[in-house]
Amino acid sequence: MRLKRYEDMNLQDLDVMKEISSIGTSHAATSLSKLLQKEVRITIPEVSILSFDETVDRIGQVEELVAATLVQMSNEVNGLMLFIFKLDLANAVLGKLIGKHYESFEDMDEMDYSALEEIGNIIICSYVNAFTQLVQVEIDLSVPSSTINMLGGILTVPIAEYGYETDKLMYINAEFIMDGERLSDGLLMLPDIQSLNHILGKLGIS
Repeated sequence: MRLKRYEDMNLQDLDVMKEISSIGTSHAATSLSKLLQKEVRITIPEVSILSFDETVDRIGQVEELVAATLVQMSNEVNGLMLFIFKLDLANAVLGKLIGKHYESFEDMDEMDYSALEEIGNIIICSYVNAFTQLVQVEIDLSVPSSTINMLGGILTVPIAEYGYETDKLMYINAEFIMDGERLSDGLLMLPDIQSLNHILGKLGIS
């Protein structure tokens, strides 16, 4: 394998992942727009390979309460997809969908929580569907699981899963734009190292 760790990716590798992510996040914004029946745009994403602490700093604060949807990838690409909701994005989408506003994630009931999980799943599935068509790989997705926890606690999950291969995370940084407001989120696509090599190989990068 050419790459042994995420941090072995060069600028060409990152540029390719950025191009794919741009189309993937665009599809995610379109799906969200259809669900909410309102215009949702998204900024051009940046793809960064970051340490745990750097990822926390990019998204928020280590003890900040956030919601997250996690989906496992299998078949030709193995790994994790993780979508993180900060409170402003959760309020924007759930406010439109079910007409509620929250001072904290702790104010949510089971129905609110289920709706947020489904939105996270739609965003991840839209991204992965676009990704599979572009790269021409088969990716199966698990049933989503969700949690509300401190940001630091959520980001320990992929580190624990793949820490034996790398202590870095692949962070896709983009912002949804709704009603002229930029809403931050956190999307992490975390293929294992063998799968990352396979993806880049399918794209002709050896």
